[in-house]
Amino acid sequence: MSADTKSFPNPSLRAAARVWWKIGMLSFGGPAAQIALMHKELVEDRAWLSEQQFLNALSFCMLLPGPEAMQLATYAGWRLHGTPGGLIAGLLFVLPGAAIIMALAAIYSLYGSVPLVQALFFGVKAAVLVIVVEALLRVAKKALGRWHHWLIAGVAFVAIFAFAVPYPVIVALAGLAGWVSAAKHPIHETARTAHVPMSQTARTCAVWLAIWGLPLLALQWLGAPGIFVQIGTFFSTLAVVTFGGAYAVLAYMAQDVVGTFGWLTAGEMIDALGLAETTPGPLILVTQFVSFLAGFQAGGLGFAVAGALVALWVTFVPCFLWIFAGAPYIDWLSGQPRLQGALRAITAAVVGVILNLSLWFALHVLFGTVSRVQIGAAALWWPDVATIDWLAAGLFGVSCLLAFRLHWGILPVLLFAACAGAGLNLLL
Repeated sequence: MSADTKSFPNPSLRAAARVWWKIGMLSFGGPAAQIALMHKELVEDRAWLSEQQFLNALSFCMLLPGPEAMQLATYAGWRLHGTPGGLIAGLLFVLPGAAIIMALAAIYSLYGSVPLVQALFFGVKAAVLVIVVEALLRVAKKALGRWHHWLIAGVAFVAIFAFAVPYPVIVALAGLAGWVSAAKHPIHETARTAHVPMSQTARTCAVWLAIWGLPLLALQWLGAPGIFVQIGTFFSTLAVVTFGGAYAVLAYMAQDVVGTFGWLTAGEMIDALGLAETTPGPLILVTQFVSFLAGFQAGGLGFAVAGALVALWVTFVPCFLWIFAGAPYIDWLSGQPRLQGALRAITAAVVGVILNLSLWFALHVLFGTVSRVQIGAAALWWPDVATIDWLAAGLFGVSCLLAFRLHWGILPVLLFAACAGAGLNLLL
């Protein structure tokens, strides 16, 4: 019997929940490490999924907007125990990290001006810059397989860096280009869908769209403070358009929450990423931290907690929608060349967007003054060279050495940079 058709042991819901809890508590290090952990637990150690089932699910989740690791866990839970299993797996993947982020955001909001806290985050910013560069290289290696993908990435970078073209527009145009370029290839029908009537899929979509959208409408009907409506609307948009994982979210989010909404400073945005990198759970939990700080700025601790909860809701409810509606169609989707072409083009565009994020972070970490300079139709971020922070530059250089030369992991680099930054700031 082949690996694709072999029957694998089906655990009880309680036994599976214990494994989902374990994965949620140990899911440090970003999506690559989280996916590797799930592969070990689900395929190698327990054989709950076959290798092919795992890879098909991973490919599907990487084509969706939002956090692919959380969606993969949700799919695995759904495959084992249906909707209850998917809910348990997805929630247990997110909730441990969300609880930790909530506590750290409160500490940061209340005590962020303490010199020791500021010193710790000084070093973290340098390490975060290394992490973003590493993500850029990793995504580029996988996404830029053909010359036209390089072209799409370059156009996307220029569009967002020089002309501030909105990220959703870049995604739409890249997807259209990929769809058109793939249209010349014949479409081969592969596997049929699972025996799920379209009416059932429509009901699933309707239910989860209501779960997602009705609370947002209620906020408006009940006259909730505008900050909550803004958070709900903004992060709902992110949930739909952010293909390419959490770093694509950051690329779209960073400049808007700093420049458009004024919820955070550039330094606080970088601190948010540093905290999300050092806690378990999906990196997209950075949206929770951002919303906590935005709520705190608008109305204190109560507003902060409410803002964080709104962000969590609109960030993760769509993930359940994508999985529960789309999981039965994974085999069919894997055989659609035009869809694959569109999504590969979107992934290539994400490389250009992450490059923009890398430069934006680098300028704000390494220079004290960065301003927007108009050059013809373009508007570029430009540093005041006299304000370079040599200490931050040195920490960035050492962090690069540790990450790229000595191959340290994310957590060791972050811990080293935090301690080194604290020590140097307190001594000098």
